[in-house]
Amino acid sequence: MVGFFWGVTNPFLKRGTAGVTNINEDNKFLKILKEILFLGTNWKYMTPFLINQCGSILYYFSLKDSDLTLAVPICNSLAFVWTAVVGWCLGEEIPNRASQIGMMMIIFGISCYLMV
Repeated sequence: MVGFFWGVTNPFLKRGTAGVTNINEDNKFLKILKEILFLGTNWKYMTPFLINQCGSILYYFSLKDSDLTLAVPICNSLAFVWTAVVGWCLGEEIPNRASQIGMMMIIFGISCYLMV
């Protein structure tokens, strides 16, 4: 579930940040403040951000019952797979052949672990 929450929200977070680079300010402090205000009031950014943070909370609580050597790579690799799949569904570039093979290997490896 953690990998799903993180991965599915990444493409939406990317889309939600559109326009933040258009903020121009000479003072660095004011620029950062305006960027935070822009993102904090943008529902297209905040909605996936909050879902992503729910994944982080779930990750934090699941670590107490999980083997760290398995939980960390499984969550992070599944986040990569979900990011690529959802990004592709939203019209982003199809992952290259090496990435597709890598995603299949991730899914195969996790499936093997779950069967044992």
